[in-house]
Amino acid sequence: MAPLRCLLQLLPALALALRPAAGEARRPLALEALGEAEALAEELWGAGLPGDLPELEPECRRLLAAFAEGSAALTGCLGRRARPVRLCQACHRHYRHLLAQYGNIARAVGNSSESHNCAKSILTSDRLQIVVTLSEFFNETWEAANCANCLKNSSEGLSNSTVEFLDLFNKSLTCFEHNLQGQTIYLSPNNYTEVCKNCNETYKKLNDLYNNLQRMNRQGGESGHSAHLCIDVEDAMNITRKLWSRTFNCSVPCSDTVPVIAVSSFILFLPIVFYLSSFLHSKQKKRILILPKRIQSNASLVNIQEKYS
Repeated sequence: MAPLRCLLQLLPALALALRPAAGEARRPLALEALGEAEALAEELWGAGLPGDLPELEPECRRLLAAFAEGSAALTGCLGRRARPVRLCQACHRHYRHLLAQYGNIARAVGNSSESHNCAKSILTSDRLQIVVTLSEFFNETWEAANCANCLKNSSEGLSNSTVEFLDLFNKSLTCFEHNLQGQTIYLSPNNYTEVCKNCNETYKKLNDLYNNLQRMNRQGGESGHSAHLCIDVEDAMNITRKLWSRTFNCSVPCSDTVPVIAVSSFILFLPIVFYLSSFLHSKQKKRILILPKRIQSNASLVNIQEKYS
């Protein structure tokens, strides 16, 4: 308790030293007193705190340091992969590692007693609960990005469909770049005919695969987590579509143009055929109904004439 008594005796002198006289600047004694107070505080914490302020167990300090390092690594990965968005494919190992570290803290128990276990000391010992807050932030960010739809069920790597999509995406960008390099020599910058012509097949495959992935996820998909694709795939497709339609001003020709026109024409002429057939049918029916009446009236007239004759 000697260090604590010395610190209490030093506090009044420190307060007087930090209070400058009228018109004077703070004296150097303030800095000396502050340094001495810091040294005594370190000595106090090193000697061990009495009562209900125990220091973290060595194992708990190790778990907390590991969580802090994992949080820093995941934060750095998310920040570096923010644009273009590559969160799920680049940071899933950091996220999985952080989940394991948080689980270790939640399950760990210190060596001193049951009341001072690591979970209680680290997670719920104060109002702020910074470790819990950080963990919730990372979980909400990961769920908002729908990264589960890009990964395998065990989250150990990218799913097969995601790998296929990213491969086509890279091929599309490579095709754009290759044809732009050869075209700018001969054509004006606003004419991207070669890009539209040579990259049409690759882009169409990419677009079809993206539409299929959307349809699969609406029906439950590979992982069954969300109707949306993960942010990596969505952002990659948005980038490609903007380049294709806005920058290059390309369009995908429809290979089923003739069947579409035929079906549309058939549907368009259905009302005309219906009304025409109705008109002809009603006219023919009238003829069938009127003909017997004329015959019957003529026959009656003949009979009358024969009677009077």
